[in-house]
Amino acid sequence: MSDAFLLAGRTFHSRLLVGTGKYKDMTETAEAIAASGAEIVTVAVRRTNIGQTPGEPNLLDVISPDRYTILPNTAGCYSAEEAVRTCRLARELLDDHKLVKLEVLGDQKTLYPNMPETLKAAETLVKEGFEVMVYCNDDPIAARLLAEMGCVAVMPLGSLIGSGLGIVNPYNLRIILEEATVPVLIDAGVGTASDAAVAMELGAAGVLMNTAIAAAGNPVLMASAMKKAVEAGREAFLAGRMPRKLYASASSPLDGVAFR
Repeated sequence: MSDAFLLAGRTFHSRLLVGTGKYKDMTETAEAIAASGAEIVTVAVRRTNIGQTPGEPNLLDVISPDRYTILPNTAGCYSAEEAVRTCRLARELLDDHKLVKLEVLGDQKTLYPNMPETLKAAETLVKEGFEVMVYCNDDPIAARLLAEMGCVAVMPLGSLIGSGLGIVNPYNLRIILEEATVPVLIDAGVGTASDAAVAMELGAAGVLMNTAIAAAGNPVLMASAMKKAVEAGREAFLAGRMPRKLYASASSPLDGVAFR
């Protein structure tokens, strides 16, 4: 089944987006990302060498921009100013690359988004011509403001980054999805394949994850599981689930067959 989605004017077929952190080495990183089937790979510019440190191992040697769409992100930024500066650096390193993932964190304990700083950074980046995908809380009003501002995608958290708690507030996410005018991708908190399927069953355009794959006992196998889970969740959403009922309903006819 062909079920491509459009993001910043580009067509993608995989709805699974993956990160590059926490793997044991670059070989495992490359193998897991290949197994995930992802087309968009996000990279923490402040923590990963993508050319800013000549002479050291460069992630782009194993995650080629010819094969993947590189999504530089502002992980580790705690102010709008830091985030904007990091995106400008990424654009310079990646030959005027405009697609970025914005995240401005509130503190190191929760890694929860600082929404006032996020809104400020998003406004500046959009004005400068960046195509901004933005990590945000699960507040429908904040998501709406970011979309109206010109962000190309909003990315509400499923739960705290790296927590593996799964989708803890599906009701707010559902409101965001119902009101969406841009793609909504669930970002952060996925712990296992069933979490990814739940996110997609809600109607999300995609899911972004890192720790759920990298911290698994077998990251390459988990990457493959996540690929299947995202596909299954998407198909379930398109198919439409049966209504929930309080009481039983027999699956075979109750009349029309006589016993003799």
